[in-house]
Amino acid sequence: MKILIIIPAYNEQENIERVVDNLINNFPQYDYLVVNDCSKDSTEAILKARGYNYISLPANLGIGGAVQSGYIYAAQNGYDIAIQIDGDGQHDPAYIEKLIEPIVKGEADMTIGSRFIEKKGFQTSFLRRLGINLIRFVIRLCCGVKATDTTSGFRASSKELTAHFAREYAFDYPEPEAIVYASLNGYRVKDVAVEMKEREGGTSSINALRSIYYMIKVPVALIILRLGTRKKRKKKEGK
Repeated sequence: MKILIIIPAYNEQENIERVVDNLINNFPQYDYLVVNDCSKDSTEAILKARGYNYISLPANLGIGGAVQSGYIYAAQNGYDIAIQIDGDGQHDPAYIEKLIEPIVKGEADMTIGSRFIEKKGFQTSFLRRLGINLIRFVIRLCCGVKATDTTSGFRASSKELTAHFAREYAFDYPEPEAIVYASLNGYRVKDVAVEMKEREGGTSSINALRSIYYMIKVPVALIILRLGTRKKRKKKEGK
């Protein structure tokens, strides 16, 4: 199968070289694309100097816009599976085969790498776990999906779902919304146990203050998405 790894990157000069070299040296069976989200540091200079496969966005679109750019590339170039991994080195490509197995077998359209199934590796901070559990509850309420690691950026999507994400994808903290969107549109979502690492360099964009903001905003956004989808369906049925 034709598989693409999408790596959104914003100010990842301390990590991106290690992440891409690991893919090139140890996982050459997968294609990859780094999406440089208008980084302000030396990320683009490193990508250019090392001859990596990358595109640079003309403006900072955030994680959602960067990932969607990768989905557009995947859809336009006929990839069977698109995989998202973070540019900070937290996601281990050794789990990719396990991550895509349910899609390859036709058991799922979207898989999410979850650190909370076997509880191995880095488990993130207490405040972020609290937010993840709240979002987990809201997602189950909105669409019935029992996702355990709702904000995980280590995930894979089928060719059909990738095409949908290329057309429509949330820009602001998109991972939870993507789960609800996929489920409400008839796609099967499944968790896969993985082990994650702690960020080795750079700074996460989600600090304590933004974690609180995240816990407030995302559940509201998910409920609005659910209600909006219901209205669209009723309008369509009415026609």
